[in-house]
Amino acid sequence: MSPYAKPEVCSITLIGAAATLAAAWYFGWLALVPALLTLALLSFYRHPRRTPPIGDRLVVSPADGKVVSITRNVPGESGTPELRIMVFLSVFNVHINRSPCGGRVLKSEYKPGLFLNALSAEADTRNEANTLTLQPSAPLPGPIRVRQIAGVLARRIVCAAKPGDSLTLGEPMGMIKLGSRTELVVPEDPRWVIAVKLGQAVKGGLTIMARLSDGT
Repeated sequence: MSPYAKPEVCSITLIGAAATLAAAWYFGWLALVPALLTLALLSFYRHPRRTPPIGDRLVVSPADGKVVSITRNVPGESGTPELRIMVFLSVFNVHINRSPCGGRVLKSEYKPGLFLNALSAEADTRNEANTLTLQPSAPLPGPIRVRQIAGVLARRIVCAAKPGDSLTLGEPMGMIKLGSRTELVVPEDPRWVIAVKLGQAVKGGLTIMARLSDGT
């Protein structure tokens, strides 16, 4: 189970066990209903082990889900062009977020906001979000950012990584509880070869999102 959801896991387990026992005492086989519901809720907080791919010229998906946007040469906050790949997480996906590369955490910025549909245009600027900025290990260009954006159901963002922390490729760094959206933002570079396509299902810490060619 996710280390970022201990209160929720404990509450669901205790309430689910009590409801199941009560149902078994009074209604017999109908105890299956609260038992199955408890298991379904606990599955939202599953934390599967992942072995990331090997390589120092790649970035992996920061989340499980579906690629819903790939945009190149987007003007960044500082005016420099960026490559952005957006992943939408449904309630059925693993909600753990992972580091897209090895590197050092420069900053983590939380922004309170609304809980609009994560796929809406307004969600990008108006929804609750957290942005983790990494200085990646060479030879990747930096900084690289991971944006966790809340949605209609996702009402809590957790980012456990702190400035100064060192993260490895695919290492867990937080979660968005009950789905939503995660963005991978890297500096635009003609050497980037995008390895995913729109609509593709991806796995956090496993699926290679882009590779940096050697320029030859």
